[in-house]
Amino acid sequence: MKHSFSKIATLLFTSVLVSTATVHAQKNDATAPLHLLQPDYPTPYGTPQKDSIKKVLDRVYKFLDANSASKIINATTKAEITNYKKGNEDIMFEPGAFRLTSYEWGVTYAGMLLASKATGEKYFADYSNKRIKLIADIAENYKEKNIKDKDMIKTLHPEALDFAGALCAAFIKAKQDGLKANVDPLINNYIDFISNKQFRLQDGTLARNRPQDNTLWLDDMFMSVPALAQMGKYTGDVKYFDDAVKQVNQFSGRMFNKEKGIYMHGWVQSMEDHPQFHWGRANGWAVMTMIELLEVLPKDHPGYAGVLAQLQAHIKGLAKYQDGTGFWHQLLDRNDTYLETSATAIYTYSIARAINRGYIDKMTYAPAVLLAWNAVASKVNAKGQVEGTCVGTGMGFDPAFYYYRPINVFAAHGYGPVLLAGSEVILLLKDSQFEINDSSIQLKIEGKNNQHK
Repeated sequence: MKHSFSKIATLLFTSVLVSTATVHAQKNDATAPLHLLQPDYPTPYGTPQKDSIKKVLDRVYKFLDANSASKIINATTKAEITNYKKGNEDIMFEPGAFRLTSYEWGVTYAGMLLASKATGEKYFADYSNKRIKLIADIAENYKEKNIKDKDMIKTLHPEALDFAGALCAAFIKAKQDGLKANVDPLINNYIDFISNKQFRLQDGTLARNRPQDNTLWLDDMFMSVPALAQMGKYTGDVKYFDDAVKQVNQFSGRMFNKEKGIYMHGWVQSMEDHPQFHWGRANGWAVMTMIELLEVLPKDHPGYAGVLAQLQAHIKGLAKYQDGTGFWHQLLDRNDTYLETSATAIYTYSIARAINRGYIDKMTYAPAVLLAWNAVASKVNAKGQVEGTCVGTGMGFDPAFYYYRPINVFAAHGYGPVLLAGSEVILLLKDSQFEINDSSIQLKIEGKNNQHK
């Protein structure tokens, strides 16, 4: 009996030792700093490196250079045309996956120009300059009857702001960066359409008569204001600045939801109630519009302070809706809509540029920008294609329209924003340092050590 009791006591003591050892071997609040455990982030968490960003931009460049036209061909024989001065044969752009004269490509030209400045690599700017010069050469040397490319005809005779604004702004930027091409006739043609031919409401707000009469499209802020702003800088004529400011104020007065801090996509004058669908990419066009305007608007212009305040309110609103993955949703305030790449890239660029220009606080917004870039970079595949971009989208007044818009790697809307976003984040990283401080990304302040002890 005594031997049995001793055996039981030994077993109990051994069990206690094993149990205690197991407890001490486990990570718990007493044995390990649990706040330093690595979370299972769905998007890489940390500060991107400038070299890694450039690799993403290079992939995009190579894909676009190989898949977008850079020359014209005989419309019948398909032979390449090298002597534009003859101008007496029917022509068209060589086949490509993207249109050289669309508003999306106006954004892409601007993105390539910025990538050249951010990386110091000339080939990015060459991409834009080669194609912009090609468009200018066609306009200068060929009669309309010989141009068999419908998209080129639309750039000569714009049917809507889509065929004027983004291209106009990009062409002015290229010219001011040193492009040697006769782009002024095209620039003047674009701005004449915006200023004098596009339909407007009675108060002068740029509008369309589709899908309903007297409709405002939030997208049209971007399809007009940056061109007006650049023209103001290019010519020194304040009337362009005045119109640009008026558009921002009058679009915002009708379409900005002050409580949410974001814009509705569409507004129809005859509606008693205005359905509010806060589409991601349209909000991107709006925030980028204000960035583009403030860049060139004289600070003593009476509208400067109001545009700056509107930009700050919009960025504050957008930041509230960023998903934990770093992306934003197709409909910003509906988390069951899909995560969308082009809008996320536009916000990345716009917020980073607002930081770099001192419009908003760096410490507040830079970590969100870095997370957003990491998300965007994850959508550029090995071929340089941008995944997860919503295709071209009209205006709807029901949720299904936005929820189920397709995505496609040939949706041109994704490429320019990715180039802009990566380039601006490179510039942000050149001027700032970041660190993991108490497990989170923080702006590093020179001379300060706020690390957790």
